Amino acid sequence: MGKAFRHYWLPVMLSSELPEADGKPFPVEVCGERIVVFRDSNGTIGALDEFCRHRGASLLLGRVENCGIRCIYHGWKFAVDGTILETPNVNESHFKDRFKARSYPIQDVGGLVWIYLGDPASAPPLPNWAFMKVPERNRLPVVAIVNCNYVQLMEGVVDSSHLSILHTVGLKATDAVDLDFARKTNHMQFDAAPILEAEETDFGFHYVALRHNDRGAEPVTEARVAAYVSPCFVLNPNGDIFFSFTPINDERVLFIHVWWDAEKPYGEEPLRSQQLSFVGLDQETLAEFGMTRETSAMPERARRENNFMQDRDAMARGHFTGLPGFVQEDAAVSMSGGTIRNRSKEMLSHADVAIIRLYRSLLKSAKLVANGEEPVAVHSDVSKIAGACGILKPDEEWRDLVPDHRPVKKQDALVR
Repeated sequence: MGKAFRHYWLPVMLSSELPEADGKPFPVEVCGERIVVFRDSNGTIGALDEFCRHRGASLLLGRVENCGIRCIYHGWKFAVDGTILETPNVNESHFKDRFKARSYPIQDVGGLVWIYLGDPASAPPLPNWAFMKVPERNRLPVVAIVNCNYVQLMEGVVDSSHLSILHTVGLKATDAVDLDFARKTNHMQFDAAPILEAEETDFGFHYVALRHNDRGAEPVTEARVAAYVSPCFVLNPNGDIFFSFTPINDERVLFIHVWWDAEKPYGEEPLRSQQLSFVGLDQETLAEFGMTRETSAMPERARRENNFMQDRDAMARGHFTGLPGFVQEDAAVSMSGGTIRNRSKEMLSHADVAIIRLYRSLLKSAKLVANGEEPVAVHSDVSKIAGACGILKPDEEWRDLVPDHRPVKKQDALVR
């Protein structure tokens, strides 16, 4: 999978986290590679191997000046493309022309900074995700760090049946909240065993949960369709949320949310704070749980030794999980099985059709790369891919909600 991931553009930080010109370099780790991101005197962004080509000192200690980054150990200076500009301790004029520092293609688009880890000459075009098309005021990106393997966290967003159980407190709170997120998820508190299907597509798969709702004047079927896009992206059924589960390394994941809408100013107050605080992505809650860059490695972060900061007194008073929000509930259960869960012991059921499809998609990419081929969806057009939700009429099926479905084989499963 490490080789497979190096075929994709991966989001690694927020645009707002980028340094200013000649400012302090920013550390990024992605797929186990440690990278330093900086902006030179002209404002050009660079991404280099964190460790100096000379003797491996960290360039996070470096001076960003005069259109390059200089290692403070021996003064070697590098341009954004890895060109060696100066080697003041080596008195040989052509020495610096023999090699370069490892640089990575990097782009700042859609409120996120994207890096390509593979051969720069083979880099595909940056995918044109739908949220990239709206103005900044209509887009809300946020990052959190979770201390477990990326697949464990990703499983939760293609697992509709857990929503009615793990998030029972949050879903009940949607009754009193005037947010699109609340309105589109409110019905899930009433049916923990929806009808589920997962169907493979050329970009990954679509996953649908069908819930029977008889609380109105007439019974209806409510459908929620998520789109998984290889290797680590999910479009939420609400139709306005993009998730990325960028692996930091085998045991940590950068969990990225982007809300967007052509009309709603998600990036501005008061909607920005309302959205983040409702799901537990406000900075105060993230910091308290150990999910920010500054707190994710601290001893007081949520972990097994402190029972993931679960409030058992709150549980005794009736709170189902004793955890503060949607995101913290997902993080706690994902981490609780270990940083890399032992899947040889899991007993999958009819409720796990999307989990099975996710495993198959990941394994398919790994096998393709092992055979010298490209993994799934490297060149897929993602511009029209989106999650969807809606009430199905008697003559409709869920595929009508996602016209860009593009199946590659017969339906994988239909079970209750």
